[in-house]
Amino acid sequence: MIHTLYLSLTLAAFWLLNSGHYSPLILSLGAISIAFVVYLAHKMDVVDHEAQPVHLTLKLPGYYFWLTQQIILANISVVKHIWLGNKTITPTMTTVKSSQKTDMGKVIYANSITLTPGTIAVDLIGDQIIVHSLLSENIEALKAGEMDRRVRQLEH
Repeated sequence: MIHTLYLSLTLAAFWLLNSGHYSPLILSLGAISIAFVVYLAHKMDVVDHEAQPVHLTLKLPGYYFWLTQQIILANISVVKHIWLGNKTITPTMTTVKSSQKTDMGKVIYANSITLTPGTIAVDLIGDQIIVHSLLSENIEALKAGEMDRRVRQLEH
């Protein structure tokens, strides 16, 4: 029930923000549309804890803030190494262990790696993520485990 309510509220907020019209006719058409989408989602059996991760709602803004900082720092590092030339670039491919318990946590971790410039999660197999990095220091940072720890906190 909580997932249905969360889905309905999310769709209503999204619809209201994109619509910009608040006349009774438009609001009623929006409500009918939202009810129809929620009905279809139930018929398709996609309203669950994975499709609507309610437990992440309060923790996501803090994680997004931290990840945005990491993306900015990684951008600066990549630009610096490109300007310094090929001698400072050390492409590396290795496997990094993921300590997340859920599939969603593993995917968030792998996507966070890919979002950070200079690193790409190539494959996710079990609890192992194959990562390609432009700089070997990025692999060392991943192995230090700060991102892994933050995603694990997000997951709980």
